[in-house]
Amino acid sequence: MPNEITLTLPRDHDLFGVAHLVVGGIAARFNLTLEHLEDLQIALDGLLEHGDAREATVVLRIEEQGLHARVGPFEGEALQRELDSELEPVGLRRLLDTVAAGYRVISDGQRRWIELTKEIGTLEDPA
Repeated sequence: MPNEITLTLPRDHDLFGVAHLVVGGIAARFNLTLEHLEDLQIALDGLLEHGDAREATVVLRIEEQGLHARVGPFEGEALQRELDSELEPVGLRRLLDTVAAGYRVISDGQRRWIELTKEIGTLEDPA
């Protein structure tokens, strides 16, 4: 079953709603709860806010047990430092720990991507 959707948009706060629409469409198609939808939207907002590249790409992959999202690119070391920081009680690390089952940083040299997993249970494609 895996389904994958890729969305690339300018990193403009006014356009983050487009990512919300895509996630909302996925939530409707797979009968996700409002809580799961909100968690995904909060994670996307947090990640999109931290970007320094001109464009952001969001790749959503739907599998039987949940959703995987890859968001980026992030340039430089700032994102990694924030995720590694033990001193920040509230921030991106705490947000991702709260709304995702897990996350990791993937690097392709200068750019980094965050891949997160949201376990939802068994998803069935109604189509």
